[in-house]
Amino acid sequence: MAEYSIGIDLGTTHSALATLQGAETIQNAEQSVLPIPQLIKPGVIEERQLLPSFLYLPNDNEFPAGSLELPWGAESSQIVGEFARAHGAKSPTRLVSSAKSWLCHPGVDRTGAILPWQAPPDVKKVSPVEASASYLRHLRAAWEAKNPGKGLNEQSLVLTVPASFDASARELTMEAAKRAGIENLVLLEEPQAALYAWLQARGESFRKEIEVGDVILVVDLGGGTTDLSLIAVTEQNGELQLTRLAVGDHILLGGDNMDLTLAHALNQKLSGEGKKLDAWQFNSLVYACREAKERLFNDAKLEKAPIAVAGRGSALIGSTIKTELTRELVEQLLTEGFFPKVAVSELPQSGRRSGFAQVGLPYAQDPAVTRHLASFLARQGQALSSNEAVAPMLKGKAFIHPTAVLFNGGVFKSATFKMRVMEVLNQWLQGEGSEPARELMGADLDLAVARGAAYYGWVRQGHGIRIRGGTARAYYVGIEAAVPAVPGFEPPVNAVCVAPFGMEEGTEAEVPPREFGLVVGEPTQFRFFSSSVRREDTPGETIENAIENPDLEEVSPIETCLPAQDGKPGNFVPVNLQAAVTELGTLELRCIERNGPGRWKLELNVRMKE
Repeated sequence: MAEYSIGIDLGTTHSALATLQGAETIQNAEQSVLPIPQLIKPGVIEERQLLPSFLYLPNDNEFPAGSLELPWGAESSQIVGEFARAHGAKSPTRLVSSAKSWLCHPGVDRTGAILPWQAPPDVKKVSPVEASASYLRHLRAAWEAKNPGKGLNEQSLVLTVPASFDASARELTMEAAKRAGIENLVLLEEPQAALYAWLQARGESFRKEIEVGDVILVVDLGGGTTDLSLIAVTEQNGELQLTRLAVGDHILLGGDNMDLTLAHALNQKLSGEGKKLDAWQFNSLVYACREAKERLFNDAKLEKAPIAVAGRGSALIGSTIKTELTRELVEQLLTEGFFPKVAVSELPQSGRRSGFAQVGLPYAQDPAVTRHLASFLARQGQALSSNEAVAPMLKGKAFIHPTAVLFNGGVFKSATFKMRVMEVLNQWLQGEGSEPARELMGADLDLAVARGAAYYGWVRQGHGIRIRGGTARAYYVGIEAAVPAVPGFEPPVNAVCVAPFGMEEGTEAEVPPREFGLVVGEPTQFRFFSSSVRREDTPGETIENAIENPDLEEVSPIETCLPAQDGKPGNFVPVNLQAAVTELGTLELRCIERNGPGRWKLELNVRMKE
């Protein structure tokens, strides 16, 4: 058995590593957060609990030789962490940020060298996968430098991902870990990691704070995404049990959006003072706003933070444009913009798009977190109407009624934001005759995910209470319909369920025999779909015209060439389908030749639980 259980939070804004040294009881286990050595400025290294998820790509002569050397080895050609963030604010065209958000963007080549986005030709770019790997590589080196002879891969490893990450984003996260030399790990949803951290912190007293019948809403608002999860408190054989009921769809909405909002507000103020910023300076302003916002969040007594943007052009050589960000502006602008008071019936708004748009991150069109929350509770209420654990709570209700709320993510360091979410949610509950929800107090907003992941690794060894629920989505394979060829008309794609909602790891599902034909011996594309709301579909059930069905979300396809076992390319082999969810959370779709020896396998990473 591994000596340590290690949890890694690969965050959009910060990353962290927590450890738990094994014991039979959590009271006797030793947990700590790894102090991470990182450059603060050239030649100066300090240890911090958080590693900013920023990568700076310096030019060849930008820093003196030896000034970027780290404690564990030779000088790197890249800078990761605090100095990358601070220096990158002055030179944003060489700064990689939000790599995690790019990692889940299906509209770009996530393994291609595309970051920094729209950087000039003289900047040697990296892929979102490689940027993520650089943070993990730094964490691994920091651990092994602190613990000589105790390799990271010899421990029990848990890496967290947003609950809303699709299968391809999860697979790319695993690829980033492999590039960093990290192996044999499992993935864990960040909202569940936050709840595990809360359970650990509370010890056995958590049983006094939650009870059978509770539905816990986890609102995780980080740097790049808004993650929503529902976890029910149930009972089995007299024992308290936690069951994950639902996760929200992918919402690219978080602290990054807030930084942009603050930057636009200050840019307008500067324009009114006759100070015009070019695109380069505006990018610097965005990073400066992020730093100032975090300072205000981290220090409740601080009322304002200075902002400085380097001057540009002949008239501004050597000058600096200065302004300040006040707590009043932050809370007023962000509270009303991101947490407005809305009715539970209000859906996220989508404006009419321009015919041409700049390619970039697909941010949510509506920044109102409260609208996204209303939509999530209403949709999941409908989807859960047949669930025995919560059906009584849904009778006559327009949405599922949470009884407790756990907040996670650095955004909620602002008590104002938490208060607004609770105020809006409780107004909805009161409107349907329910008691107000209560906040589960004591969350560590910076380190909960890493701590909870380490605790989960300990739980996996047979200790503590485990959150159950199986896959949080049903999965489908796309089958091209057999129709006559028509000019200008593509055959519709139907979706056949291969893994039902809640399928447990280590189990298999047989798809009833049908006339499936598998293309082998030539390059082809396999299309997959998922749904977080279709809970009654069974293996083999077919949904016609899947692309136009609002309940289905297409997963990034798998492009491959399956070998033709008889050596003849382009064969169309009749097969039966079998699905299995492995212990590591991988969905294996097995194609078994009828009346023949052929066996082929396709894999998707679908871990959405525990």
